[in-house]
Amino acid sequence: MKYRKDKYGNEISLLGYGCMRLPQSGGRIDIGEAEKLIMSAVEAGVNYFDTAYIYPGSEAALGEILERGGVRDKVFIASKLPHYLIKSREGAEKFFNEELKRLRTDHIDYYLMHMLTDIATWERLKEIGIEDWLEEKKKSGAIRQIGFSYHGNSEMFCRLVDARDWDMCLIQYNYMDENSQAGRRGLRHAHEKGMPVMIMEPLRGGKLANRLPQAALDIFEEYPVKHTAAQWSFRWLFDQPEVTCVLSGMNNAEALSDNVLTASEAEAGDMTAEDKEMLRRAAEAINAKMKVPCTGCAYCMPCPKNVDIPGTFSAYNRRYSEGWIAAEKDYFMQSAVRHDSTAASNCVGCGKCEKHCPQHIEIRRELKNARAVLEGPAYKIARAAVKLFRIY
Repeated sequence: MKYRKDKYGNEISLLGYGCMRLPQSGGRIDIGEAEKLIMSAVEAGVNYFDTAYIYPGSEAALGEILERGGVRDKVFIASKLPHYLIKSREGAEKFFNEELKRLRTDHIDYYLMHMLTDIATWERLKEIGIEDWLEEKKKSGAIRQIGFSYHGNSEMFCRLVDARDWDMCLIQYNYMDENSQAGRRGLRHAHEKGMPVMIMEPLRGGKLANRLPQAALDIFEEYPVKHTAAQWSFRWLFDQPEVTCVLSGMNNAEALSDNVLTASEAEAGDMTAEDKEMLRRAAEAINAKMKVPCTGCAYCMPCPKNVDIPGTFSAYNRRYSEGWIAAEKDYFMQSAVRHDSTAASNCVGCGKCEKHCPQHIEIRRELKNARAVLEGPAYKIARAAVKLFRIY
């Protein structure tokens, strides 16, 4: 297993264990199977385990397994505060103490604000004293490092990175999201600020491993250097020195073994120009059905009405390359859960964006098309629910 250092010199395994999708049996986590996988991962050198308060049964299962195996002191636990459910410091304290109890520990190594969406949300949290509370917990040793997880565009991510002296962050990043989500721009900005960057969704929920179009599979098959599609996805990430740890939700022994092998072989800077060009062509093949030729450059931003134009087009294209569920989840996360909505329906047709688009996209027309597809009844109901229960 290869390791990279965090902000304080701790060696973090290049491969991390994402505990959101531990093996299930009868609708619950199968502790026996999960224990086999987690203990095998520890023995293979994996020392970073990521969970969250809202992952059903995950914290409790991880805590039980680590305690029973006697390995708590050999690993780092990352978990997350559901800040969207709290009104005060007292609320944060309640959730945090419950997490400690579930995890059977007296401290959490990396504590993240879960799905921190925008500056307005962070300012709201500061107003109720969360920043001071976090610092007090860090000073006491109950929290070792403070960070945030993020879904959204690179511009807002960079603003959040600059909002305080964070210890680390967690972003969605893969060769399909190089210019969407936080993207390469966000990754590099965080790295330049001295922040370790942990990666989620390296395979886009398995899409880049086992649900590829035949055209992309043919590109991998014909390439003289032989790796599986999943291995190429991880190698692309491991190749970048700005990446500290890549999470994988491994729920079978074969996936664990394969990912451990890749993380034991890959080095930053290993990939050749030919390798990168092959992956670029594979990405093009995957995106062949995309509706809008948006590269995610964000030259169209900022929008006077706060529309996340690149994010909207990314989700719109994803609707046709990966299906309705993936697209709706992506769009909902980036538009509806923010304090100030970034939905396509905010567009008033001013046309400012089109003056700056290097691809000469008819953005206003395409935003209408995207809105018709993405903002259906299910989206509207979910968005209304967010407004109803949001605490501000």
